[in-house]
Amino acid sequence: MTTLGTADTFKRQWLDGFVTAYGRTVRKVPDAYGVIRREGGTRPGKVAVVIGGGCGHYPAFAGLVGPGLADGAVVGDVFTSPSAEQVYRTARAADTGAGVLFGFGNYQGDVLHFGLAARRLAAEGVKSRTILVTDDIASGPAAEPERRRGVAGDFLVFRIAGAAAERGDDLESVHAVAEKANARTRTFGVAFGGCTLPGAAEPLFTVADREMEVGLGIHGEPGVRTVGRLSAAELADELVDGLLPELPAGGRVVALLNGLGRTKYEEMFVTYTRVHERLAEAGLSPVHTEVGEFVTSLDMAGVSLSILVLDDELAELYAAPCDTPGYRTTGAELSQVPLESTVDELLAETEPGTGLVDRVLTAALRSIEENEAELGRLDAVAADGDHGLGMTRGMRAAVVAARRNERTVSEALLAAGTAFADAAGGASGALYGVLLAETGAGLRALAAEEITTAALADAVDGAVRAFTELGKAEPGDKTMLDAIEPFRAELRERAGADVVEAWRKAARAAVTAAENTAHLLPAKGRAARLAQRSKGHPDPGAVSFSLLVTAVGEELGRSVG
Repeated sequence: MTTLGTADTFKRQWLDGFVTAYGRTVRKVPDAYGVIRREGGTRPGKVAVVIGGGCGHYPAFAGLVGPGLADGAVVGDVFTSPSAEQVYRTARAADTGAGVLFGFGNYQGDVLHFGLAARRLAAEGVKSRTILVTDDIASGPAAEPERRRGVAGDFLVFRIAGAAAERGDDLESVHAVAEKANARTRTFGVAFGGCTLPGAAEPLFTVADREMEVGLGIHGEPGVRTVGRLSAAELADELVDGLLPELPAGGRVVALLNGLGRTKYEEMFVTYTRVHERLAEAGLSPVHTEVGEFVTSLDMAGVSLSILVLDDELAELYAAPCDTPGYRTTGAELSQVPLESTVDELLAETEPGTGLVDRVLTAALRSIEENEAELGRLDAVAADGDHGLGMTRGMRAAVVAARRNERTVSEALLAAGTAFADAAGGASGALYGVLLAETGAGLRALAAEEITTAALADAVDGAVRAFTELGKAEPGDKTMLDAIEPFRAELRERAGADVVEAWRKAARAAVTAAENTAHLLPAKGRAARLAQRSKGHPDPGAVSFSLLVTAVGEELGRSVG
């Protein structure tokens, strides 16, 4: 992680920047590393919810100060408890006479320093209560929850406590409902990579490239076991399977998928789809869903899943609005959106047909799947390496569409082209889509048995014209056109010959032309920026085209034979 400060200055620098950025919402506590709500302070007669812990976990803790959540937050050095003096000063600034509820994770330093501050407040006549968050199931046995540490469940417990205080509950009531929320909250997490402390040259801990640490805490505490890298679905299963046996009875839940600092939101959304499915299968209904960063660990790579099982009171409190720098919500319950079937699921559910287009596209799909990794490798030489994956997505969608629309060859190809472009995306998706669709348009009104080599050559001619008009490529630019044009020309040359033989000859011409693109330099697309790198490597689009037409030719031969 790159920072402007060192371990000694980081706390002051980031807190100053935070208050400067969100001065309309929070204000700094004088002579303390703490913040309180800007809006004239906590209103008289309201319990002050004061949360805290070490810095490095943003938006916990300072980012959760505002209406509907905390009234104040105090921060220590990175992964270190704030001192009792800092806790005391922040609590005094937040208190308006109704008492203070302290909330923090169950770590020894926090317990000691918040405890000392509570004693000092008591000596001055200020009442306080404490909620220790103990949601991490990996840090202790279920029979001894007091040994467990607080991780992302901090957010959920603070959310309930803040809502109760906002509606005017007294100190004992706020404490009681926070205790209930903690008792009904469970978290399980994994890490893919360690975090680096400010000023440090090396990560605090490391995780092997092909491994994951299951049960790792937010400070780099050891996990319960090391496993190989999991897919998004497998990771979701690991998290849900770990939590389900621990959850108290109930149907409505809050599901929080928390990023630890380096994991991309898109990756978390992919994982959450499977989490949602698994929770529904278990009879649980996520009426509130949170996916994002809530309790981070500097730049640690990893995620955790927290579940809060709601009852009527907790559901009402969680639905209350809040407005803080790090989290805002109207509190509306989740609108249940049915999950769409993936292309892979649709392909598995769709029975193979006997139509010509279905057969040849299925053969082409098998060839692309077998060569997906190699196509990706070729694409990574001078581009982003996604060509194989995009081709596989596109071909799977094309096969599904063809099976659903094969009343005629033309209709099936038109549907396949549209589906390919939609699923594959990018330039290749659009260009392959137009090839399929325009070939179909050229075969309109012809039954499969009526298609001659001449008719097929005419359709391919039209498709290639549309392709070049859309892509603006020319022969020699090192694109898929360098394989397409020789294929088209060879098929046109053999327009009076047998369809299968003509197609196979044209396919062989495409293979040779694709291989010869290794001698060219790209002039179009992303690869043009790194043209020299691609010298000696064939164009991935030209190779994928040669694979497709070769597989189609082989299937045509089997069908006729």
